[in-house]
Amino acid sequence: MARPRWLVATGLLAPTGVWLGLFLIAPLALVVQFSFATRDTGVARAVLPWTLRAYATALDPAFLPIFGRTLAYAGVTTALCLVLGFPLAWFIARHAGRHRTALLVAVLVPFWSSYLARIYAWKALLDGEGLVNRLLGAVGLGRDGGFLLTHGAVVVGLTYGFLPFMVLPLYVACERFDHRLVEASYDLGHGRASTFFRVVLPGVFPGVLAGSLLVFVPSAGDFVTPKLLGGVGQSTFGSVIDDQFRGGNNWPLGSAMAVLLLVLVVVVLVARGRRGEDVL
Repeated sequence: MARPRWLVATGLLAPTGVWLGLFLIAPLALVVQFSFATRDTGVARAVLPWTLRAYATALDPAFLPIFGRTLAYAGVTTALCLVLGFPLAWFIARHAGRHRTALLVAVLVPFWSSYLARIYAWKALLDGEGLVNRLLGAVGLGRDGGFLLTHGAVVVGLTYGFLPFMVLPLYVACERFDHRLVEASYDLGHGRASTFFRVVLPGVFPGVLAGSLLVFVPSAGDFVTPKLLGGVGQSTFGSVIDDQFRGGNNWPLGSAMAVLLLVLVVVVLVARGRRGEDVL
């Protein structure tokens, strides 16, 4: 007997649904529940009556600069990854030839080591006695104390960590792009700049949008890089949330901040998705 299509679809989706329910929906529900809880002698009590006290604290104007800094770091990181990743993805897709696989493996090599170890490596490089500061000092561009605890150090660390997330979607889009459209544009009298903005960029825009989202979302929530490469003046919302769950022992406030950060990211995703539909 032929099985109903809905039964087949349910069977196929059941494993993924169970996995997402246990390891995504349930933890997220706990975070939302704790965000309405009260803090009593250092312990969060997620029981009724719920309160909005944690959200009132999280929305205090004192945290607005941290909100802005988080968005600025994520935005600058996304822009740098796009500027650095697009030429690389285009070269691999169009000009690498038989070396294409080797270059793609080279892009993925950083994922073979711990992200924490790689950020510690950057901490050593950007220190006052690090290689970067010594090389720049040789040409008179060094800095006393190195480049740690600066905004630039945080952006460099985030860009390094999330650049592969931009390259891979761009590579797929560039590989699928019909290069004959570029030749047709040249034949019609368009220059390189006009061809890029009128033909190439719209043609690979799905990859640009996917890569931008894959970079923006984790960089907005990252807390390891600001903690290791930055300082108090470079705190992000992610690092403040980490402080509340560990040293601050204020789970309601940390949960409320996490929910607000999630809402902020969802708003950005929806806005960029609608803009992408308008462009396409």
